[in-house]
Amino acid sequence: MLQLPLVVTAQVDLVLLLVSVLALWTRLSRLSYPNAVVFDEVYYGQFVSLYMKRVFFIDDSGPPLGHMILAFGAYLGGFDGNFVWNRIGAEYPGSVSVWSLRLLPALCGALCVPLVYLLTLELHFSHLSALGAALLLLLENSLIVQSRFMLLESVLIFFVLLAFFSYLRFHNAPNSSWFRYCWLLLCGASCAAAVGVKYMGVFSYLLLLGVASLHTWRLMGDQTVSHLSVCVQCVCRAVCLLVVPVLLYVFWFYVHLSLLHRSGPHDQLMSSAFQASLEGGLSRITQGQPLEVSYGSQVTLRSSASQPIPCWLHSHKANYPIRYENGRGSSHQQQVTCYPFKDVNNWWIIKEPGRQDLVVSSPPRPVRHGDVIQLVHGMTSRFLNSHDVAAPMSPHAQEVSGYIDFNVSMPAQNLWRVDISNREAESEVWKTILSEVRLVHVNTSAVLKLSGVSLPDWGFRQLEVVAEKLFKAHSSSLGWTVEEHRYGTSQEQKEREAELHSPTHIDVDRKISFWAKFLELQSKMLTVKQEDSEHKYSSSPLEWVAMETNIAYWLHSSTNAQIHLIGNPVSWGVANLSLLAYQLLAAVYLLRRRRGFKDLPDGVWARFLSLGCVCVGGWLVNFVPFLLMEKTLFLYHYLPALCYLHLLSPALLEHIHTHLLSETHRRALCVCVSAMLVSVFVSYRTFCPLTYGSPELSANQLQGLRWRDSWDILYRRR
Repeated sequence: MLQLPLVVTAQVDLVLLLVSVLALWTRLSRLSYPNAVVFDEVYYGQFVSLYMKRVFFIDDSGPPLGHMILAFGAYLGGFDGNFVWNRIGAEYPGSVSVWSLRLLPALCGALCVPLVYLLTLELHFSHLSALGAALLLLLENSLIVQSRFMLLESVLIFFVLLAFFSYLRFHNAPNSSWFRYCWLLLCGASCAAAVGVKYMGVFSYLLLLGVASLHTWRLMGDQTVSHLSVCVQCVCRAVCLLVVPVLLYVFWFYVHLSLLHRSGPHDQLMSSAFQASLEGGLSRITQGQPLEVSYGSQVTLRSSASQPIPCWLHSHKANYPIRYENGRGSSHQQQVTCYPFKDVNNWWIIKEPGRQDLVVSSPPRPVRHGDVIQLVHGMTSRFLNSHDVAAPMSPHAQEVSGYIDFNVSMPAQNLWRVDISNREAESEVWKTILSEVRLVHVNTSAVLKLSGVSLPDWGFRQLEVVAEKLFKAHSSSLGWTVEEHRYGTSQEQKEREAELHSPTHIDVDRKISFWAKFLELQSKMLTVKQEDSEHKYSSSPLEWVAMETNIAYWLHSSTNAQIHLIGNPVSWGVANLSLLAYQLLAAVYLLRRRRGFKDLPDGVWARFLSLGCVCVGGWLVNFVPFLLMEKTLFLYHYLPALCYLHLLSPALLEHIHTHLLSETHRRALCVCVSAMLVSVFVSYRTFCPLTYGSPELSANQLQGLRWRDSWDILYRRR
């Protein structure tokens, strides 16, 4: 029987509750100020607007989850996407809820503080060390600034810390508890989220996998655990830490592609098949086109190598010069180029050798892999031709031309073999948009390709097309795709020219699979890079360690109110000292242990090593890769690495206090730590006007905050 009264007993960590409330206050108070676009909000805001309008885009800086999180915050505030993100400092209109745009990054930034507290406890350090780590994050000005705007670093840091906390919670839980696998599952999901926000999350994920691998290796050697239990635990770890992150990573893209189903400004980066799957844009042109390319088909051929700007096989009524500027001669036949615009001269007709018909028969006779064809230019009736004449700009390759018989012992060589490179069977039919073909010149075995070189003025600055031997050519530049396609019905030239301006559609429904779109989008994100340009506030990784640089995020249009990404100089210095101290201490311990001196009990030594793996290892994997990157970098790229050092500092001080110092020295250390915490708070308060943008400071006060000559702090003299 149920007995009354019902009693619930709960333990509440008041310190954890206090730092959580303070974190929410420092990150969320006056979140709508300034009511203007701040630094990279101008970049991320464009993607948020495209999400609101369901318009496809591609961002080479990272996967879509981070953008979707920002877009979700905008959706909660009723944002419709109708705001032009064209400059930093532009005022938000009253219809835009600035608070909701910045809410989720601010929440993630606030939750990092209690997460660091809990993570320190899971590393088996005291509540006092946990409080110290939480305070360092709480009072870190750079983390506050980065959390309070529509930016992604705070979101990335949150998921990375959550992944390590949940894994350590799993690792420290009793083996008899099956509930601990919920923590492991949360760890896998957090890893997928971290990678899904920014690719820099991969390095922390690999570090966590390394730690988990060491723990699993020890488990395998534990003779007290049965073989069956070891197998089950290993499988569970593999599923949660490998399979789940991969599946979730793919899921982020599934949601991304499901939401963005309309044509947009980045379509040209994608293949014709991908573009045709989007509403509007190319799909409006290709809707209802015949699927199978047949003899008599009228087609436009897009080069697969023309990235990021597309171009189509093209010819026009202009011949190659008789002699080039360098003295080499040409065939003087009609030019064949690749043209980066839609044009009626991009149309070609598929002709069967030996037959004169340029129309599609009834029923149509499809072109298959291995068939030999001729290509007739729709507007000039010239055959696509190649021969042993050097190309104008690429003399190592053959010239491609529209054949003209000048009676100079230069016969036509206009036969081309269709080679479908992505075929699934040897008798594969050439399909519109879906098939990628190589056109192999029958006489010379050279392959039609885009060289990518621009022709001089006589070629109207269009791109050169050549034929090159297969063993010389890069495979990525050889493919051609039928993009626009109609069945030809007019045999006479005049009628055919009119027909080329009025396409005939046959309703055919074709879509590419999600996996094909996912793989293509993933490939483009990893290979197509936007051109990096030098930025006023860009910096090198070595400048971050000593905070020799800053970033002006926002400046009021008429006053000295401004916001800068500047860290807390005191806590930044403490972080660097802790990193150096740990490395020196670890080196001394290792040398002494090598000589047979065990300064620490095994349990303490294991805890010291765990601290180094997580904190020093975390700093390394989030800092060293930037030393190898050739891209524009900013101070905020260092923030994930900095968080690991703030986690390290209190724990290392506790280790020194407990195991290395005498009672007298411990008191001195407590005094020094207290003075350091006061200095951290004073430094935080000193730079608050540059963190929150208020109160406004005078020019002299701003000059007083320029603690380093390399800092760029702006002010107006009155």
